[in-house]
Amino acid sequence: MNTSYIQKYVIPGIASILFIFNPSLSYSDIAYPNFTEVVEKNIPAVVIVHAKKTITNSPSMNPNIPNLPDEFKPFFDKFFDEEQNTPRGSRQAPSFGSGFILTKDGYIMTNNHVIANSDEITITMSDQTELSAKLVGSDERSDLALLKVDADDLPTVNIGTSENLKLGEWVLAIGSPFGFDHTVTAGIVSGKKRNLPNESYVPYIQTDVAINPGNSGGPLFNLNGDVVGVNAQIYTRSGGFMGVSFAIPA
Repeated sequence: MNTSYIQKYVIPGIASILFIFNPSLSYSDIAYPNFTEVVEKNIPAVVIVHAKKTITNSPSMNPNIPNLPDEFKPFFDKFFDEEQNTPRGSRQAPSFGSGFILTKDGYIMTNNHVIANSDEITITMSDQTELSAKLVGSDERSDLALLKVDADDLPTVNIGTSENLKLGEWVLAIGSPFGFDHTVTAGIVSGKKRNLPNESYVPYIQTDVAINPGNSGGPLFNLNGDVVGVNAQIYTRSGGFMGVSFAIPA
């Protein structure tokens, strides 16, 4: 049974049966929820977090090779410090994720693993404005970090609570998976108070919202538009979304 057949015949048939038994129903009563208001209200307060950290190259071979011909020694001397036995030079490793603005004066929440050991942090807003950010504080155990940008009158999210979340409740995420900025995905709450392997500190919210690399640190919203969690991890065997995602509860 293909998708077009279902859309053309099956769904209208089910709707007709519901109308027969309850004529007061409208189509909106059986349609999917409308996320547009939540997205339009909150997307300006969701940011992309870019972090860079300097990695010193590790030696790939020992320059003090026994019986090394003299003509090759200058080649190794260009790349290695003979006393430290390490290659000269370093490289910057980029990391990116998502975050959301808590206060109008520029405090931003994200995941600790997005910015850990970084030398430089910048954020990009939905209007493509780029701002330099500094790390205020972070906690590796809960995987949360607080950033600060120098700005005023910024759009903010409303922080809710995860205590009242119910299994099967609709939730949605805004983030930047694989660099596709301000992507919206939706799903339901699949479980609560999940303990992940080797980690029992955070009682994660489990959802089937599509979360991929780049979503980390982004907000998880309920249908009221309140942040109920911070998207943090996925369970995967492929490196991508497999239907099991985890958020730190608000």
